[in-house]
Amino acid sequence: MNDIFQRARAVLFDMDGVILDSMAIHARCWRESMAKFGISMPEEETYRYEGMRGLEICKMKALEQFGRSITDAEAEEMYAEKSRLVDAAGKPPAMEGVASVLRWMKDAGMTIVVVTGSGHRSLLDDLERRFPGLIDSKMMVTSFDVKHGKPHPEPYLKGMEKAGASADETIVVENAPLGVRSAKAAGAFVIAVNTGPLPSEALTREGADMVFGNMKELETFLKKTN
Repeated sequence: MNDIFQRARAVLFDMDGVILDSMAIHARCWRESMAKFGISMPEEETYRYEGMRGLEICKMKALEQFGRSITDAEAEEMYAEKSRLVDAAGKPPAMEGVASVLRWMKDAGMTIVVVTGSGHRSLLDDLERRFPGLIDSKMMVTSFDVKHGKPHPEPYLKGMEKAGASADETIVVENAPLGVRSAKAAGAFVIAVNTGPLPSEALTREGADMVFGNMKELETFLKKTN
């Protein structure tokens, strides 16, 4: 198991629920924003779609409940309302222990890339300031950078490309089943951190190589890893 930590040249982090303790905010904002357009989206449902691009979620839910496809403009209007609510909610705290995990990976010689399905500029723009020397705004793959969001492998393949690392030199840190599926399809070694309400089996079923209950558990593990 330690071999991957010795040969890894890159570590790709998801953002929401991994770096930022933000999923409860997203779940509430999805429920409230979609309700304004006549779409029911219970908060617990959000965690099943986590990692997908927001516009894709809007189109999927509209097709499911309206029985028709909506236009890009309609989806953008829905997602803009959700983004407005997220911005109004204020900045979420960092996940406890994540700064130490980022520092451990950087000190181990790995290039850090953030790979997220998010299109929330306010959260993305703030990462470099909150984690100086650890997160670089130029080393991000967001919803603006891909044609296919998670669970498609494209986001993590682009992350590897940015880092200049091959799949067998890459570790991914994820918290969502669709994110794990994306990372495994890209060929990476996947550490899952179960920070949400879904059972850990939802992560192992998608192929996670390691599962931790929270970021502090991963931090403790890394400190014991030579």
